[in-house]
Amino acid sequence: MWIRRFVQLQLGLCLFGFSAALMVRAGLGLDPWNVFHQGLSAQFGISLGTVVIAMGVLVMLMWIPLRQKPGLGTLSNIFVIGLALDASLALLPTVEGQGFRAALMVSGVLLNAIASAAYIGAGMGPGPRDGLMTGLNRRLGWSIRVSRLTVEIVVLGLGWLLGGTIGLGTIAYALAIGPLIQVFLPWFNATPKRDVSPAPSA
Repeated sequence: MWIRRFVQLQLGLCLFGFSAALMVRAGLGLDPWNVFHQGLSAQFGISLGTVVIAMGVLVMLMWIPLRQKPGLGTLSNIFVIGLALDASLALLPTVEGQGFRAALMVSGVLLNAIASAAYIGAGMGPGPRDGLMTGLNRRLGWSIRVSRLTVEIVVLGLGWLLGGTIGLGTIAYALAIGPLIQVFLPWFNATPKRDVSPAPSA
């Protein structure tokens, strides 16, 4: 069972990075955290995957005052998604035409939901960004919904100011990702039933 969960975790994280690359190539808007990552990447001239890894480490350090404990999934999340994202961007060509770009965006959101369900279903620890939100819930008494909304509004605004891409894809992601994950989660639930965050962040 542990081997299955570990393989599922790694495949889910790789697919998460690939799906994020599809959304980047679509150019129609990213999820809040990747808007922020993209803005930092543009400002500092480093790869998007490198920013994802660096921010994952920094966010995990914020767990210390929140008394959150990382798991294997947390550490894997930090490195695997960023590496998979950069590798995918190196392989995926830039596309032209609104139809192709829309198809990439839809595919990216759908695959992101599948990847998220696989990652959550493995049950090997939250990602650093999700752990930040659950930590705020435990330490400050904020609901998960309020914690997520507050953090994502902040990173979305900062990302936009830094030059990250906001568009219809951002709205589509926000509306679709939660319900899609709930559809796919039963496919991948490798652990006993438990409460899960409805939409993990990269």
